[in-house]
Amino acid sequence: MQDIDSLVRSFIYAFKGFCWMVFHERNFRIHLVCLGYMAYFLMRYDFFVLIRVECAVLVLASALVLGGEMVNSGIEKADDSVTRENIYTIKVSKDVAAGAVLVFAIASVIVGIILLWQPEAFRKLFEHYVSAPQYIVYLVASLVVALAFIFKLNSNFIRKLKKKYIAKKEKK
Repeated sequence: MQDIDSLVRSFIYAFKGFCWMVFHERNFRIHLVCLGYMAYFLMRYDFFVLIRVECAVLVLASALVLGGEMVNSGIEKADDSVTRENIYTIKVSKDVAAGAVLVFAIASVIVGIILLWQPEAFRKLFEHYVSAPQYIVYLVASLVVALAFIFKLNSNFIRKLKKKYIAKKEKK
């Protein structure tokens, strides 16, 4: 039973780490938004033709970017907990970790271009949006929400929302 409790706790810690990344790391949110749009367009429309292996490669490339971003943030936080002083080796470890994420992101974009470069699919997608202007409005609205998610969502913003709405409930 202790093994199962330990396993459950490890998943809880992993989920907390993922949530921490969402609330504290802007670059992670950028990667999530890009992944979300890619997944939406691939699942919603049948314009793009991908076999299972190609889908798996896209998932792995995306996972490498997200995982790399998480490892990078972990290294940065661990380095910051050692000292705030300007120590050359800490600077190097942070720069190398960030460089690894850059390599993963560039590779992921290249994989996406190789697999998704289907001009006919993009033409059909464009025609779909032109033929139904309301979809353009939905797309623009979703981009506004995505940008707010990327640039406004952080722990301070959440704290302010909680304070504002909890204070309103207590006054009633």
